[in-house]
Amino acid sequence: MSQTASPAPLELTVRNALRSPRMLRTEVLAGLVVALALIPEAISFSIIAGVDPRLGLFASFTMAVSIAFLGGRPAMISAATGAIALVIAPVARTYGLDYLIATVLLAGVFQIVLGIVGVARLMRFIPRSVMVGFVNALAILIFLAQVPHVVDVPWLVYPMIAVGIAIMVALPRISTVVPAPLVAIVALTAFTLLAAVTVPDVGDEGELPDSLPSLFIPDVPWTFETLRIIAPFAFAMALVGILESLLTAKLVDDITDTHSDKTRETLGQGGANVITGLFGGMGGCAMIGQTMINVKVSGARTRISTFLAGVFLLILVVGFGDLVALIPMAALVAVMIMVSVGTFDWHSIRPATLRRMPKSETLVMAVTVAVTVVSHNLAIGVVVGVLVAMTLFARRVAHLTETHRELVENRDGTRSAVYRVTGALFFASSNDLYTQFEYADDPDHVVIDLYASHVWDASTVASLDAITTKYARKGKTVEIIGLNPSSAERHERLSGSLPSH
Repeated sequence: MSQTASPAPLELTVRNALRSPRMLRTEVLAGLVVALALIPEAISFSIIAGVDPRLGLFASFTMAVSIAFLGGRPAMISAATGAIALVIAPVARTYGLDYLIATVLLAGVFQIVLGIVGVARLMRFIPRSVMVGFVNALAILIFLAQVPHVVDVPWLVYPMIAVGIAIMVALPRISTVVPAPLVAIVALTAFTLLAAVTVPDVGDEGELPDSLPSLFIPDVPWTFETLRIIAPFAFAMALVGILESLLTAKLVDDITDTHSDKTRETLGQGGANVITGLFGGMGGCAMIGQTMINVKVSGARTRISTFLAGVFLLILVVGFGDLVALIPMAALVAVMIMVSVGTFDWHSIRPATLRRMPKSETLVMAVTVAVTVVSHNLAIGVVVGVLVAMTLFARRVAHLTETHRELVENRDGTRSAVYRVTGALFFASSNDLYTQFEYADDPDHVVIDLYASHVWDASTVASLDAITTKYARKGKTVEIIGLNPSSAERHERLSGSLPSH
């Protein structure tokens, strides 16, 4: 009996989404939910940066719309972020708005240059334990960001948050036609309007703009002195933005089981920041919380949702600002709590996982989480996590290097001491190599056999030179054998030109 094969699912592309009502509905509704969640975030980040809320809202609009065309990761949301706000806040506070916008423009240029030179390829050096720590720290920061919205508020806020969470937990089990976060936002907003209750709302977060963004050229002296002022902040902003964006892209790659172009994403972030600066925005990068709402909660997969998130944001704040201002913060807090719970890698902290995982990897994850949460900066946490991982790896590999001594009889009746060295020789292991020889007790001829090892750096060559020099002072000769071609080339090129012990 023959069976009719079911049709293959459509590839998740913009073209196919536009042809499929079901896919298009998912993208449109996801964009709307993200836009609603972006409003209070953008306002909050503007306050952190010390600028008018309009700069954050306009930045979120221009970043989302621009990156939809320029970025390498479909469905990822870029907008004004807390990490960028923290970096550029001193510029706004000390030098004013024009210098801030000049900083954003220069940061975009730096990101384009970094993209051209291939900085995105460095992503492969970030260990999995750092990525897990990054994700868990992000979830904690998203949750902690909601705490101010639940302190010193009317008691009704708490049951409203609980109802919002209940809707988002229960509704997907019944139907996924409409994103659960959107239902929760609409339901709680309707309740506050019909019941005429007074609870904190979006309007309390800051004034919403009533006009479209316009071209803005910063009024700063185009001199070396201006460059000296803004360049350090711009470069820091560029690095933080790239790091957070590429980590977010990698996270979405894992969730969607797809691959994205990290170099294009880096270039896209730079282009989007230049465009944002030209329209007077405070700049930004990928937003992990909103990206998780878009990809994991709402199921979006294409650039349509990213583009519409920016468009809906502008329409909502400019055209329907009075209505948007009435959305209770309890609804958005409930959404972000669910995002936090869904983002956290619960498997990583299960007792069974912790028992199986090497202690060094657990330590790297914990350090990444701790530094990120304390500093409130994902970039700092990741950099520290990578440094700890590198240190632990170097220490672990260094301990795999061994030296075995053997005394052999030569044909002419003399004796030689043969040292067979195994393992990778680099700065962490070669520093101990100097101490593993019996200089006083060895015969006049010493052989160092490096057949089972590899010389990786100048530190090892310097150690071998120091060993040879110390034997020479005692009137003994050293013969180094077994070098592979790469090690031999490095040893020949550097030997005798480095300071010894």
